[in-house]
Amino acid sequence: MTQVILVTGGSRGIGAATALLAARKGYAVAVNYTADAKAAGDVVRQIRDGGGTAVALQADVAQEDQVLAMFEAMDSQLGRLTALVNNAGVVDLAARVDEMSVARLRRMFDVNVIGAIVCAREAVRRMSTRHGGAGGAIVNVSSAASRLGAAGQYVDYAAAKGAIDVFTVGLAREVAAEGIRVNAVRPGLIETDIHASGGIPDRVRQLSHLVPMLRGGSADEVAQAIVWLLSAEASYTTMSLLDVSGGR
Repeated sequence: MTQVILVTGGSRGIGAATALLAARKGYAVAVNYTADAKAAGDVVRQIRDGGGTAVALQADVAQEDQVLAMFEAMDSQLGRLTALVNNAGVVDLAARVDEMSVARLRRMFDVNVIGAIVCAREAVRRMSTRHGGAGGAIVNVSSAASRLGAAGQYVDYAAAKGAIDVFTVGLAREVAAEGIRVNAVRPGLIETDIHASGGIPDRVRQLSHLVPMLRGGSADEVAQAIVWLLSAEASYTTMSLLDVSGGR
């Protein structure tokens, strides 16, 4: 049976690295994107050029109707899902909590938390033996910020990732007897363009001295951890929060 993976936010950064690595491991890949069709198309093209199978699927994970349409498109184009990587996420400009608007907070939790839970819900409906599925694995992309708090910059983002940590633990326990493993990775300072969207494009270099390994990580280093957690090599690993943070 072909292994089918959905990577949300798969057009760039950790998501793109995960999609490409999963394809090399033999997965048929659904590359989700919100707005950048060209970037998603580039990932799909790289996978196909390497002999793999991939499709690009547009959906804003904060919109339930779009998530449902995305899963239906994946069902018809690739087949039954066996792996989900909840990677789609947003940050906002660095700010203190006393400067944050409710609109900012709603967006932060709608995308980073509610979107991930809805995608996991749809994955469970397809993978759980309770629903006639053959099992599978989910990896949620959290952040070291859930441990560190991101004071003075992104406390709302850190809080959202803290919710993802708790969600990972709860869902893992809920579906462990139904053939589904659920884990999370918590990346630290990783060289991706998400820092630019938060207004600090040079953030990794500025803070690398705080990392015991004295450098930022790469998206591929995080992808390696994600794909291992999805694999049969991690068959007895569930409910784990794996830090990929250089010791920070």
